[in-house]
Amino acid sequence: MSDNSPSPQGTVQQPISLPIIGADEPAPAAVTPSRRLPPWLRQNLAPGGGHAETAHLIAELNLETVCSSAKCPNRLECWSSRTATFMILGNVCTRPCGFCSVPKGKTEALEQDEPERVAEAALRLGLRHVVITSVTRDDLPDGGADHFRRTVAAVRAATGAAIEVLVPDFLGKDGALERLMESKPDVFNHNTETVPRLYGTVRGRKSHYPWTLQLLADAKRIMPTVKTKSGLMLGLGETRDELLDVFADLIARGVDFLTLGQYLQPTLDSLPVERYLPPEEFDELGRLARSMGFAKVASGPLVRSSYHAREMTE
Repeated sequence: MSDNSPSPQGTVQQPISLPIIGADEPAPAAVTPSRRLPPWLRQNLAPGGGHAETAHLIAELNLETVCSSAKCPNRLECWSSRTATFMILGNVCTRPCGFCSVPKGKTEALEQDEPERVAEAALRLGLRHVVITSVTRDDLPDGGADHFRRTVAAVRAATGAAIEVLVPDFLGKDGALERLMESKPDVFNHNTETVPRLYGTVRGRKSHYPWTLQLLADAKRIMPTVKTKSGLMLGLGETRDELLDVFADLIARGVDFLTLGQYLQPTLDSLPVERYLPPEEFDELGRLARSMGFAKVASGPLVRSSYHAREMTE
């Protein structure tokens, strides 16, 4: 999962090392990581809106959101607009990714009524585009694929909304992807997160770059009409050439949509930020990605996998 963020006070929690810039590209103007965020990452939102109402509804229905669990920097904005990204399969992940603040450890049994509760929340919020994601559940025989299928079906029956799924890799779970795709999501999202060289550090030993590419290709093969989507976090030490190689790999697998956002260290134990990319560099990378063939690209410091997902799909 890639929706990571700073603390609510707008600072990272520890000093961070100097930028790592690849020899293949001169270093653009950027801010050296420090205890304070650069100005383009600070948000000042007016109070009010629908934030309290959204928070109350999520608590009432005992639901998890990636907005809270992953400390997303856009939570206030999204909740004030009465939207949220629902996280199913519990709040404990079986993968120790270095970038994520979602708890790791012993998982709990699936809540069989969770699909209906997500559907009720989506209905009461009036959502027309619903994003459903999850923790990784390597402990389940199908990785939670059937629970995804049931949740998509329940939300669609209750709301008629477009459905976007942001899924784990289901590594080694035979038939899991096929089972999930029976629900016919409108958008299939699986995040690449970073470049191949950094996979072991960022995503851990259980995640594999070739499997990420294969999963995205297989989703399109199983359901050619589905829009496929992937995202990367920047500022972890990747180079420009490495990013362009990943863009090419995704295009070759038929990926339609791409998101690019700044990695922000969510906890003291998370990976440090290597570099804060300025907005103009995100703009340039977005232009390059579009020129390579992506149908839609969202690129900016605060862009996250499901940020303004409906607008991207439309």
